[in-house]
Amino acid sequence: MAALRRLTQARRSPNERTALAGEAAAEAAEADLLALGPVGTATGTAAATAAPAAAAAPGDTAAETAAPAQPPADGRKAAKAPKAPAEDHTPTPDDPRAAAFFDCDNTILRGAAIFYLGIGLYRRRFFSRRDVARFAWQQAWFRLHGSEDPAHIADAQDTALGLVAGKRTAELEAICEEIFEEVIARKIWPGTRALVQMHLDAGQRTWLVTAAPQEVARIIARQLGMTGALGTVAETADGEYTGRLVGGLLHGPAKAAAVQSLARREQLDLSRCAAFSDSANDIPMLALVGHPYVINPDATLRRHARAMGWRVRDFRTGRKAARIGLPAAAGLGVLVGAAAAAVAMQRRRRTA
Repeated sequence: MAALRRLTQARRSPNERTALAGEAAAEAAEADLLALGPVGTATGTAAATAAPAAAAAPGDTAAETAAPAQPPADGRKAAKAPKAPAEDHTPTPDDPRAAAFFDCDNTILRGAAIFYLGIGLYRRRFFSRRDVARFAWQQAWFRLHGSEDPAHIADAQDTALGLVAGKRTAELEAICEEIFEEVIARKIWPGTRALVQMHLDAGQRTWLVTAAPQEVARIIARQLGMTGALGTVAETADGEYTGRLVGGLLHGPAKAAAVQSLARREQLDLSRCAAFSDSANDIPMLALVGHPYVINPDATLRRHARAMGWRVRDFRTGRKAARIGLPAAAGLGVLVGAAAAAVAMQRRRRTA
């Protein structure tokens, strides 16, 4: 089957690659569950793991309401836009057909998981300084604009795949474990962590859904006490990475495909499920569930949420929201300044 996928993948249409990426993510997620043995409904150790962060109230911010609808051009009376619910959705306790799906970057994690992975790999000499500069620029863009640039995503994907090709999967997993053990402690939004805990306390399954590699997604989910993770699946052969993906990046519609595939496998009723994301790219996933949440949204998703009456939670409130891009911009300035200083020093040495 794996050989057939490799032979036919180049000929697949974008829709077929999206479906394949979703199926591969769901298959990997279920394989992880089987490897862990019998799994309950995410209580017990999962709840204990996430408990320290539960003190943060999930409703740190009042829900936003929709802007008044504009009257149609033909003079007919306009229908009122739906109003966002004032309270958080309360999960039904021990509902075996309900689950919660959480995006990672800027929803659970401040910034992008692939950036932290890149820096961690650089410190272990996987990357060059040029690669780090590119990652820093991509992270600055993400923090300043609050949205993902597809070109940056594709660039990061190609760089990562080229560097891991031929590497042992066990080696990369061990490195990811080291990197994210430190990152998770410092970069989690407490408000979103509390929303995860709310579903854990109700005995519901919770899933991370991210474009980050499955190995990274699995580690983040485990450290948060979640049931499991859906991430981008890299193709392997004989325990080594081939440098190709199965289907493609788990991004946008592919996330929705993965959630649908997992729901079929786990016998979930998506109308009883919740989903959480910050990005308009995840509208297909949010639209699948009965309880969509918008967390720290980009401008496009915020407008869409208002029109649809979806719950909005912004944990970057007040001055934090206004200043969200400043640390990234300052960091980028330091990086550029350091690069300029290095070039100047080299020139001095040549002319000395």
